[in-house]
Amino acid sequence: MPVQPVERKLAAIFAADVAGYSRLVGQDEAGTLGRLKASRVVIDRLIADHRGRIFNTAGDSVVADFASAVDAVQCAVAAQASLADKRVGTAAGEPLLFRIGIHVGDVVVEGTNLLGDGVNIAARLEGLAEPGGICVSGAVRDQIGNRLPVNFDDLGDQQVKNIVQPIRVYRVQTGTPAPPPIATLPLPDKPSIAVLPFQNLSGDTEQEYFADGMVEDIITGLSRIKWLFVIARNSTFVYKGRAIDVKQVGREVGVRYVLEGSVRKLGNRVRVTAQLIDATSAAHVWAERYDRALDDIFALQDELTLSVIGAIEPSLRRVEIERARRKRPDSLDAWDLYLRALPFAATAMPDDADKALLLLEQAIALEPDYAVAHAMIAWCHEQRYLRGGMLAETRAAASRHARAAIAAGGDDAPALAMAGFVIGVVEHDYETAVDAIDRSLALSPSSALALGFSSIIRAWTGTDAISIAHAETAIRLSPYDPLIYLPYVGLAYAYFFTGRFEESLTAAGRAAQANPRFSVPAIFQTAALASLGRDAAAAASARRLLELEPGFRIGPLISSYSSNKARLAMLAEALRRAGLPE
Repeated sequence: MPVQPVERKLAAIFAADVAGYSRLVGQDEAGTLGRLKASRVVIDRLIADHRGRIFNTAGDSVVADFASAVDAVQCAVAAQASLADKRVGTAAGEPLLFRIGIHVGDVVVEGTNLLGDGVNIAARLEGLAEPGGICVSGAVRDQIGNRLPVNFDDLGDQQVKNIVQPIRVYRVQTGTPAPPPIATLPLPDKPSIAVLPFQNLSGDTEQEYFADGMVEDIITGLSRIKWLFVIARNSTFVYKGRAIDVKQVGREVGVRYVLEGSVRKLGNRVRVTAQLIDATSAAHVWAERYDRALDDIFALQDELTLSVIGAIEPSLRRVEIERARRKRPDSLDAWDLYLRALPFAATAMPDDADKALLLLEQAIALEPDYAVAHAMIAWCHEQRYLRGGMLAETRAAASRHARAAIAAGGDDAPALAMAGFVIGVVEHDYETAVDAIDRSLALSPSSALALGFSSIIRAWTGTDAISIAHAETAIRLSPYDPLIYLPYVGLAYAYFFTGRFEESLTAAGRAAQANPRFSVPAIFQTAALASLGRDAAAAASARRLLELEPGFRIGPLISSYSSNKARLAMLAEALRRAGLPE
């Protein structure tokens, strides 16, 4: 089939908007709109004077094209200078401060409109500009050369939203006095997030209610995550129906992360998209699309809410760990120390547990009642106890910190889940363990961490159906969580003890893939292979187990459990057949 020709041209694109516009409208709608109208008279005249053409306007934004980068930059400098001199509307309220971005690139001509990356990059540059400032791309800077009496500050390569390649960015030194900064809120001392109203792309009022209800439920669910600072609904719904810049939202409401999304009805199906963005850099942290049948709207709303929250928690945890790693050692607080310890604790092996403990002890020195740090200390000691010699003092330390975490963290879901797991392992107090884990799940039903620990404890107590259900839910909610090996271990236990050796082998293999240094998956791979009569493979798996845990012995392993004796005998016999030492 013949390809429809597309008209293109090279253009200098000028994009401008008002910094903090949504906040200003919320404070004084009529006054802000009046000041915007007066400012646009100035900008529109200057665009025409410099041979530009406005081809798009929406709310506070204006986008124009010029045949020359020189004309576009001259216009931008003149506009900022004129607005700074006139301070349009100062007497009536806070002056409007425009940000301007300029890029030279190839654009698609569609009637009177222009489309494509050339336009998108100009819009992203506008978002990088300071209030009252101008940012241009490297292509513009190269074309300007020494033709204009302006200087440029090189801001380096910047990664911007929806553009694959980094963009070289320059700030134009306009020579005008620096505008007063827009009032911004400082970031809290813990991770912070604002959930924006999801866009209804269906034109269906029922979907509007569905989208708003889901956002409210997401805000409520995220608010239960103790380590997360969540902006209230009333502060984010002021952005409903408005074109927004996530970096501007971050500054205005004082958050590091912004969640945005959309809802679209397609026949009897609903498509929901969501994306989590770092508002300080506009970088994407996580994005997902969900397609579901629209049978029971409330059940669907609950399912999607759990799925979104379940995916956001580990995604935020991952980027927060990276942020903590970049901080100077002398600037770490208790949260940063906990984050730095988490990757070591997550391997679940004694050598790394020792490294984690060095950081966690510093954390509780700063905050003695830091529940989740106590819980992770308990988990590290549990690892050192089971796979590091089963020393009585290590077991006592695990128990002491687990009890401290429960006492201090009655509303801290991760602390309750970790502490409950440790108490179940080292004390065999399954009543307390299950109670703590269930309290954790009541606080955070989408927590893959709590569901994973629950699946293991439930397998030990013989409640295999719950063990399998919790493990499968954890895997469905958070398939890319670095701690995904926990529910797979729970499945390996439950399947083995119910004689489903092939399924146990598969689950243990997936746990080993997720955490190759963890020895427990190798235990159940070995036992399942031996139970299936695959003696050569079982012997090879046993050798791998001893490489991971050289001190492994069957007797201490079995004595560390306090579950059904027939089950333990079945496990011990399988390990003996594989040739593992007593």
